[in-house]
Amino acid sequence: MNLNILVPNLFWPDAAQINIYHELPVRHLEALLSKSVSTTAPGQEMEIWMCRQFNIAQQQNDWPIAAIMLHMDAPDLAKASKDFWIRADPVHLRIEQNHIMLADSQAFQITEEEAKELAQDLNNNLADYDYSLLPLRPDRWYLRLSKIPDLRTYTLGQVTCRNINNFLPSGLDSTVWHKIFNEIQMLLHEHSVNLARDARGELIINSVWLWGGGKLPQTIQSPYTQVWSDDDFTRALALMSDTKYSKLPANADEWLMTQPQGNHLLVLDSLREKAKYRNAYGWREILTAMEKDWFSPLHAALKQGKINQLTITTLDETSTRNFTLTRSNLWKFWLITKPLSIYSEKH
Repeated sequence: MNLNILVPNLFWPDAAQINIYHELPVRHLEALLSKSVSTTAPGQEMEIWMCRQFNIAQQQNDWPIAAIMLHMDAPDLAKASKDFWIRADPVHLRIEQNHIMLADSQAFQITEEEAKELAQDLNNNLADYDYSLLPLRPDRWYLRLSKIPDLRTYTLGQVTCRNINNFLPSGLDSTVWHKIFNEIQMLLHEHSVNLARDARGELIINSVWLWGGGKLPQTIQSPYTQVWSDDDFTRALALMSDTKYSKLPANADEWLMTQPQGNHLLVLDSLREKAKYRNAYGWREILTAMEKDWFSPLHAALKQGKINQLTITTLDETSTRNFTLTRSNLWKFWLITKPLSIYSEKH
């Protein structure tokens, strides 16, 4: 049995903050990384890595994430539609000096009623444009277009907690979409939903983020026997590719009790939000729990031959790194165990 564990943001994003690793109890993780054969590639977001793993091609320089997610959120609509779909997720923008910083729905709560009211007013006020906005989930909205725009976008993960000025849509049709983007912000600024949210001390929903445009791919090929994850996009890919999907077990011992065979993908993505929002305490706490629940028992399982090959994949905006090892790698005594901070310095 082969296992690939995807752990976005396994290394803290600020390499200068080296003290974050001080007395972090991750000796099993450090042993696994130190005994492995590693490769490094350019950085990428989790959704893009997943698309590549499932052999999905870019469309018009974009990744068809919206159409794939639609297949899960509204399967009848996705199958019947030959339209172009793009995500238009509700976000909060804040001006800081000369920057416009973005916060996604990890930083706020939005109800189904709020989402429907905001989307309805946006559709009514922007009826001259050839699109319709569908809030299929409170924090997951879709734009339906009859024509394919010449537009390149950036994923929501790429812009969360960052200056959006460097990530606005580009392409031949970008001018009109920048105009729509600005009109949406003006409409939302004094909206009654936001006035009520502001009065309650909640972050207002003052914009949407456009990303993941494309049409539904005809086929999706999976390299995995089974996928284990709590991430919705991973679930959507498994659904479309007829790959067996399960929610993430509580820990590796529970996972090993299922006696997995074949090629498996485990997605441990709970560090991602903490890293993007620079929550150092939360990041350390989660990594400590991962050591106990996952890396320690998987280290033991590899020693016992229950796993033939283990690959730990981590990715962020800087790099994508694969650490691959088999049972025989663990006996390479000359490969001394290095502290996790070493990998962050090279990161």
